[in-house]
Amino acid sequence: MKQQGTQQAVISRVTTGMRVVDATGVEVGTVDLVQRGDPAAVTVQGPPTADPGSSLDELIASTAVEEPDVPADLAARLLHSGYLKVSTDLARTGAVYVLADQIAAVTDHQVNLDVPTTALPAAE
Repeated sequence: MKQQGTQQAVISRVTTGMRVVDATGVEVGTVDLVQRGDPAAVTVQGPPTADPGSSLDELIASTAVEEPDVPADLAARLLHSGYLKVSTDLARTGAVYVLADQIAAVTDHQVNLDVPTTALPAAE
């Protein structure tokens, strides 16, 4: 497992739209979101419950999906280490998450992973 500082240096080189390739050479998809790690992150709170008397804008905001869209324990790990959200046709939900420590290398236009696609959690 990579050190936190090394993970952050690697993930800081990733930009949206980059191609993502897994450890076996399979193209996973493209980066939709880059989130640097927060060592203080321990929990994830869902959106506030909508008040039926709220304005339409507040109702829409309250139902928006918070990132990362995974179970709380995994979300805490993702937020702590940093992660990528990758759009893909290989997952039923259309997106998977990559932990910062699963990134093997970043080149000019590509992110190489050190795990197969099957090891990546899908968005819910």
